[in-house]
Amino acid sequence: MEKATGKSIFKGIAIGRILFYQKGEQQVKRVKVEDTEAELKRYEQATEIAVGQLNELYQNAVKEVGETNAAVFEVHAIMVQDGDYVDSIRNIIETQQVNAEFAVATTGDNFSKMFSEMDDEYFKARAADVKDISERIVNILSGVENSGDIGDEPVIVVAEDLAPSETVQMDKEKLLAFVTRLGSSNSHTAILARTMNIPALIEVEIKEEWNGKLAIVDGYSGTFYIEPEEEILAQMKERQDEDIRNRKLLQQLKGKEDITLDGKKIKLYANIGGVKDVASVLANDAAGIGLFRSEFLYLEADDYPSEESQFLVYKKVAENMAGKKVIVRTLDIGADKQADYFQLGHEDNPAMGYRAIRICLDRVDIFKTQLRALFRASAFGNIAIMYPMIISVNEVKKIKEIVELVKKELDVQEVPYGNVEQGIMIETPAAVMISDLLAQEVDFFSIGTNDLTQYTLAIDRQNSKLDNIYDSHHPAVLRMIQKTIENGHKHGCWVGICGELGADPTLTQAFLNMGIDELSVSPTFVLPIRKNIREMKVNGAPEL
Repeated sequence: MEKATGKSIFKGIAIGRILFYQKGEQQVKRVKVEDTEAELKRYEQATEIAVGQLNELYQNAVKEVGETNAAVFEVHAIMVQDGDYVDSIRNIIETQQVNAEFAVATTGDNFSKMFSEMDDEYFKARAADVKDISERIVNILSGVENSGDIGDEPVIVVAEDLAPSETVQMDKEKLLAFVTRLGSSNSHTAILARTMNIPALIEVEIKEEWNGKLAIVDGYSGTFYIEPEEEILAQMKERQDEDIRNRKLLQQLKGKEDITLDGKKIKLYANIGGVKDVASVLANDAAGIGLFRSEFLYLEADDYPSEESQFLVYKKVAENMAGKKVIVRTLDIGADKQADYFQLGHEDNPAMGYRAIRICLDRVDIFKTQLRALFRASAFGNIAIMYPMIISVNEVKKIKEIVELVKKELDVQEVPYGNVEQGIMIETPAAVMISDLLAQEVDFFSIGTNDLTQYTLAIDRQNSKLDNIYDSHHPAVLRMIQKTIENGHKHGCWVGICGELGADPTLTQAFLNMGIDELSVSPTFVLPIRKNIREMKVNGAPEL
């Protein structure tokens, strides 16, 4: 038996034969061409095919992993047509009189290297995207299939790395797990693995000689067993059977209340990124939507989305949720979420820069357009609004002034709207420390634990080098959460958590003891957290 270790992306057990997956990257040769016009036409035709493939991938991915996770393929389709990228390829073909394959591969290498050397983590992540789209175009030009075929038998895929397009194209009935040497816990492929409930390990020192051998992926411990001993195999099969039994038991929790053994009721909501994610919310029996990430409406558009287009989206979600609460977070763009048409410019420290509510209060027309759409949609369901990245009472007062202007405009136009709850995200230490004052201005708090951890510990959560010290269980973070809950309740605010910590089963008891009112998690975590809640008693505030 051989044993390797890595970082687990999704917990679970997978047992099967290893398929060592190789991309079959081509050695692109430089070929002199006489007719550069014909070569440019070949490149343009390949680009059209690539965009078509990516659009098809997007449609298929929406069905399998939801609109939010499928968005990477829309981004790739946009990147294929990016002006700087296209100009570079055309220039190389024309000035060097070379084949399109060489021009695309050279541009891909140059851009990938440029992005990987930038300080900004968002742009570093784009290096892999540029490489992926360049390989796609080269394959089309060369007549090579890019199918993600893994054969007819269920396998554990082992690879150097996997692009999102490869992961999505693999037959989910045959993909037991994947193990890679490269990758990060925040990569698109890792996110897809979690969404598809596939056990996955990264940062494993892989070997091609493992191909065809029986193996076990233990996503709980981050261990990869190759040709496991009988005893280990029996233990893991039992663990796997237990997982299957637990999943079946969870289905029996549908329709049950989110209530503790001693009668404390919790609102258990789900996080979404778009309309198509609502199906998963309903399938997993969430009591409402605790975080609708409205920024995806902007990230997926080529220009500022209109009031009408936003209204139709919010209205559809509200109608589909049939009176259940839908909390929409207003535009949270900036930092690692960029849209070219905003022209935000480069920042040395974007996580602490021009983003979220700071943009909205500076570009009020954009903000008012979104607010009008939200208030109009509130006539068709139970919509609440929350504002991100708040650091002061003054910001909240400015928001409320703008909201009153919007409501007056709608009144004059005789446009109906509902009674909309308004709340704020608590994701900065500043907001925590003045939460007693903020609670007097709003209806609710939603704690964004991802950013709160980042800002409390002064750790960039996009920086993989700091993964080992990024500790969302840090006492400082937990004390901030507790302080927020106490101050919110003292002044009549209900308090929820919409960050990743809400789905952490090891903290459910602590959150209940702190007095949390609501937890909002990814749809697939609703039933496991419901099971936790229904098996617990509230023991009073914990000592932190």
